[in-house]
Formats: sequence, C-alpha cells, structure tokens
Amino acid sequence: MPRGRLCLALALAIQGHAALAATPAANRDALMAQVRDERAQGHRVDALRHLQAILDQWPDDREAREMNVALLTELGATTRARQLAPGVQPPPTALDLARLDADHAAHEIRWADGEPANPNTPYAEADKAVADARKLADDPSLPADLRRRGTFDLLVALDQAGRPDEAIQRYDALKKEGVDLPAYAERAVADALLVRRRPLESAALYEDSIRKDPGPYASTDSEPRIGLMYAYSESGQTDKAFATIDELAAREQPWVRIRGIRLPIQNPRKVDADLNAAVLRNYVGMPRSAYDQLYAMSREAPTNAQIRRELGNTELARGWPRRALDDFHIASTLDRRDVDALVGEAEAYRALNDYAQVDEILAEAETRADRNGRVDRAERAWQREKGWQFDISTEQGKGSSPDYGDRDATTQASIASPLIDDHWRVMALGRYSTADLPEGDVRRTRFGVGIRGYAQGFMAYVQALPSADRYVGKTALETGFDWSLTDHWALAADYSTAGEDTPLRAQYYGVSAKTLDTAVTWRASELTQARLGVSRDKFSDGNTRTGWLASVIQRVHTEPNLTIDGGVEVGGSMNTDTDRPYFNPRRDNSYALTGRLENLLGQFYERSVTQRIDVAVGQYAEKGYATDWMATVRYGQVFQAREGVRLGWGIGWHNQPYDGRREHRFVLDLTLHWGE
Repeated sequence: MPRGRLCLALALAIQGHAALAATPAANRDALMAQVRDERAQGHRVDALRHLQAILDQWPDDREAREMNVALLTELGATTRARQLAPGVQPPPTALDLARLDADHAAHEIRWADGEPANPNTPYAEADKAVADARKLADDPSLPADLRRRGTFDLLVALDQAGRPDEAIQRYDALKKEGVDLPAYAERAVADALLVRRRPLESAALYEDSIRKDPGPYASTDSEPRIGLMYAYSESGQTDKAFATIDELAAREQPWVRIRGIRLPIQNPRKVDADLNAAVLRNYVGMPRSAYDQLYAMSREAPTNAQIRRELGNTELARGWPRRALDDFHIASTLDRRDVDALVGEAEAYRALNDYAQVDEILAEAETRADRNGRVDRAERAWQREKGWQFDISTEQGKGSSPDYGDRDATTQASIASPLIDDHWRVMALGRYSTADLPEGDVRRTRFGVGIRGYAQGFMAYVQALPSADRYVGKTALETGFDWSLTDHWALAADYSTAGEDTPLRAQYYGVSAKTLDTAVTWRASELTQARLGVSRDKFSDGNTRTGWLASVIQRVHTEPNLTIDGGVEVGGSMNTDTDRPYFNPRRDNSYALTGRLENLLGQFYERSVTQRIDVAVGQYAEKGYATDWMATVRYGQVFQAREGVRLGWGIGWHNQPYDGRREHRFVLDLTLHWGE
C-alpha cells in the first residue's frame, strides 16, 4: 500500500508539472509559498506537483531542490531522494546524507510489513532493513543521536525480520545504559520478548509504551493493547487479558468515514479487536463463545482470511475437523501469505488421521515463513506424532469385590513404531493383571504384537497376544476400528477371542470369553454428547452375557480454564446362566447422575497441570435382590512436563451391592504418555 500511494503521487506530479511549466518567473515565490503551505497541511502530492513546475523553470533553484528531496523522503521515495541529494549545490554534508540514510531505513521497515516481492523469500525486505539500520546503529563516526535513532529503528526491524534474540540483546544493553526507549521501539521489544516466552517483561514494556503513547495510532501501526492482551494471557493474568481486549473492542466503532467516500467503511481496528477477543476465548477453553463471535463476523466479511482462519481454529477445538478444514482452505486461498492457515490445515488433517499431506503442507509453511514460531511448533508436534509412541498405565485396587477380590492390580504398556508410509504403525503390547481372591491368587499375563492402519477419519487394528500364565492358555486375537463418519457421528467396534473384560475370578477357574463391544456416538460439539454401547461376551463355560450402556453428557458451565459437565448414565446386562463362580446375575440394571469438573491449575506454555473430579450417584437393581444406591468418586491430575510428555494420577472410590451384599473398592491409577 505505501508503494502504491507513492507511484500514484509521482504519476500525478509528472502529469501536472508540464501544465505549469510555463509559469512566469514572478510567480516563483508564490508557488514556493504554496508548496510550503501544502506540505504543512499534509498535501504532499499537490506540493510535489507544484514543486516540479518550479524545477522545470529553475532547475538549479537550491531551495526547490532541497524541498524536492524532503518531499520525496516524506512520501517514502527515499531511494530517489538519496540519488538527487548529491546534486544540490552546495552538496549536502556527510551528516545530511546519513540522515537521509536513516529516513530510508525507516521507510524500509514500513515496506517490510507489506507483501514481499518474492513469496519464496518472505524476509528479504526485512533483512535489508535490518542491514541498513545496523550500519547506522553501529557506525562510530556518526553523532550519538543519529546512532541512537538507528538503534531504535533496528529494534523494530529485528522484530519484523523474526530475529528476537538480537533485539532482546540490544535492548538489554540499552537498559544497562539507562536509555529510555520511545514507545514504538518498546512495542517491538515487547513483541520479541513475547516470542522468546518472557511474557511478564513483555507486558511491562507494552504497558509503558501505552503510557507514553496512548493513541490513536496511525493506520499502518499495530494496536499495542492486542500485544498486551497476549502478554497478560501467557503470563497467567487472564482477567487482565479479558479486560484489556474487551475494553478495546468496546471502544472501537464498527464504522469509520473516509474523506471522499460517501458511505462509511468497516473499521479495521474494530475487526482486529473483536477477532483477538474471540481468539483469547478459544485459547482459555471457551470455543463456543469464540465460535459464535467469529461466525457472525464471517457472515459480515466472508472474504476476510484472518476471520476464516480463526473460525477454523475454533471449529477444530469444538471437534469439527472437516468443517475446520474447509475454512482453512478458504483462508489459504484468500491470502497465500497466511502460514497460520496452512498450520491449521495440517492440524485438521492430523485430527482426521489423514497424514499423507501433512509433510507437504508444513514444508510449504516453512518456505513461506521459516522464522514463524507457530510453524516451528507445529513441525515439532508433527515430528513427535509420526515418531515413536509409548504408553503405560496401572491401576492398584483395594477393597472387597467379587471380580477383583481384596487386592488387585492391572498394568498395560504399549510401544508404537513411527508412521510407515503415512498409514501404518507396528505395535508391541503387554498386559498384566493380578487379584487376591478368597480362593487364592490369580493373574492374567499377555504379551504380543499388532498393526494399526490409518485413513481419513478411520483407524483399525489387528493384534495377537499369547497367554503367558497357567490359567487360560488361549492366544487373544483382537481386532477393531474407530470410524468418524462425520464431525458428529462415530462408530467403534472391538472383538477379542479372549477378552480382557473377562472377570479375574473367571480366569482363576480357567474360563475365558469371546467379547464383542460396539458403540455409536453422536457429538454435537464439546457441549453435548450421547453414546450407546452394546456388548456380547460368550464365555467358554457356556454362559452368554449381553450388556448395554447409554449416556448423555451436557456442559452446564464454562468459564476461562474451567468446565463443568452433567449427565445421565443408564445400563444393564443379562446372563443366560447364573450358577457360575464369577458374578453373573440373571439380569441387572442401573442408572446414575454424573458430574465432572475439569480446570487448569497452572500453565506456562507447554507445561501445565490440570485437575479433574468425577462423581456418579445412582441406583443398582439386581434380579432377586433389593434395589440399593451406588456411587463413584474420582479425583485426578494430569501434569504435562514438556512437549510430548504427560503424567497422570488419580484416586477413586466405588461402592455398590453385589448379590445383596455391599462391596467397595479404592483405586489408585497412574499413567505416562511419551510421544504426541
């Protein structure tokens, strides 16, 4: 845009000065006075046009030549101004030329915010601005004030060029010298500090820059309160982040009037404020609120690439990867420079298990913006996801239960190979379960291998786990799939020739079961979900068990980093035989009201601690016995130590009647995941 305005100005000047070429000499002073007035009023294009008429008649006029250089500099034509300056008589001093170079570097910094001449070298203009500003800042022959100006401009150029480390290094040196930065330089350093994950220092600099320059700001300048919002958010000051962005959004008017245009136009600063207010809500776990705002904005401005991209991010957070993918495609088409839209596409494909295009998309994003932090994080996340995956979980139970005895333990571990040809993984698995039954100790031990396959919205597996214990000598042959038909419907099924759901008491007596579990899930969004599961277990002793479980979960409260869900769970089972040594009632059913609270206790970028409380209270009815209450309570935490490493722990208690006797069980569970 600055270059376009400059070209228009020069064209008007060339066109107009010919008509004024015949101006009498007596009018020279009047024309020069007019030029000064027009410059003072900001009408530099008109001033340049009249100045050219003077130079056509008096080409050696020193005042006109100096004014020509000044006007070209102010209009951004600093290269041409630098070419003409030596022709002024007497010629300018070295210091005057250095000041012109400083003006040129300042304009280069502004130009670097525009579209690059070559999309494959997006930082070329910014790097040129850095080089020219660095020459001024590091030239010992220049006066201190000019070097200081060059240093301030260099801070801005370094931030634009994606070189935050040097910007911070130079800022730290200035800070030691006691130098007070101007507001525009503070904003650049604050952004660099935010990139390098020093949000508290960043927030302090943003606050100081706003005190020095509260606005209003030029249309080409960014709004520092948006950067301040992110600094507050990333330093854990969520309330301040909301207050900052919501106040800004409320203050900006939806429409502005431009001189010469009859109808008002949409205020871009209002759009930026509303857009970032929605982004903040999505970031703190409020995707519904963000989606409603962005969807309304998208209806008003369907060709705004930023709105489309952030709409896709909220749709991804709400569990709609296909819809998100459509909006990311639109955003990429509208703005080929929007690398965040490409990152969104890659994340949507990953959510759909459609891995074939991810490498190509991220490579393109890297080409367009190899210094973009989000591209780098997305690339690291993808490398972790397609690499080795390791999971281990264990449950340690204690109590009195017909299936588990007085004490029990279950441990499962798996390791998956890196992705093979974007569609396959080879896995090694191990399971070990024990229980202290009244009849004696029992264990179930299996180790085996398997293979997983991936396609868009689909995952299937086949695995074999031979028995390594003396109770049941059967190899468990297992297969199953998870199929996401749409953004709302999903099917799942699992089959095993020696299912892990077989009670350990049955294992003690050498009884195994062929198990089939199926489920259909409807998920409107993160707010509402319904699920129906049906299972059938065919025991080796002739008994057949049929079970079902239906649940509905509804979000009842959402606030930043905290959610509360409520629901209903209803289920039952039926056995064909009842005279078996394990718990197998002829018929039973249950219902429960469920609740879940989940909130973020603390977060610093990838490191976070989340807690979760689950409660279920209801009734259990077994044929031949009285109906009585049942309850389950669990408290747990998940600690993400770094990217790709999660540790979890939880403690739970369950109580319900079995065959008319009340039984209870305490459980400690631990989990570890390494990968993505």
